[in-house]
Amino acid sequence: MRVTLLGTGTSVGVPRIACDCSVCASSNPRNKRLRCSILMEYADRVILVDTTPDLRAQALRCDIRNVDAILFTHGHADHLHGLDDIRCYCFERDEPIPCYGDAVTLERVYRVFDYAFDSAYAHALPNLELFDIEGTLDLFGLEIDPIVVLHGRMPVLAFRAGGFAYVTDCNAIPPESMAKLYGLDTLILAALRYREHPTHFNVDQALAVVEELKPTRTYLTHIAHDLDHEPTNAALPDGVELAYDGLVLELH
Repeated sequence: MRVTLLGTGTSVGVPRIACDCSVCASSNPRNKRLRCSILMEYADRVILVDTTPDLRAQALRCDIRNVDAILFTHGHADHLHGLDDIRCYCFERDEPIPCYGDAVTLERVYRVFDYAFDSAYAHALPNLELFDIEGTLDLFGLEIDPIVVLHGRMPVLAFRAGGFAYVTDCNAIPPESMAKLYGLDTLILAALRYREHPTHFNVDQALAVVEELKPTRTYLTHIAHDLDHEPTNAALPDGVELAYDGLVLELH
């Protein structure tokens, strides 16, 4: 399986609008962070995790030619509001693209993108079919386990496939969910900044999770403009790195 990090930024991206801090003004391409999303490629199939407002730019930059399925972690704008750009993957396709999420997220999709499900509208709509995740998914022969984590008081889905897990937008992982995250080769985990935040892990809290789970390697994502890539990376322990937009992981 190949995993591409399409975006590694927080909800407003980096650089942030109207900000002149050193990270936002940086010329280092690894300090340029689109909204948070990944692409999973397996057996010639393409699975997109979240549809950010930056989806068009991400798809063009990474030359994404097809999407076979979409997984939603949750329904916040920075993870959902690029869904209309999926239209381009529907033009040459007869069947709808299956989309998987929890019931709350799917209800939001219906509300925000109601026109996509209304036959009274014209053609060239995103052609989608929504499925409530109720347990392990088998997508094209790849088993994907949804794991509930907490984003403040809001349940959010993390996803595990074999020795890989993607855990974004959370500040707590319940014990029963932690138990499902042991034995990982590769973990992508959110770490917003150094200061504490009410709904996101900061760097120290994320590292405490890494210390408990002990994955072989960890990449931190959902990063704010507080973290300058090079100095932050240099201070991280062995086996832990800041992710960056366009990073490609070859998983075995």
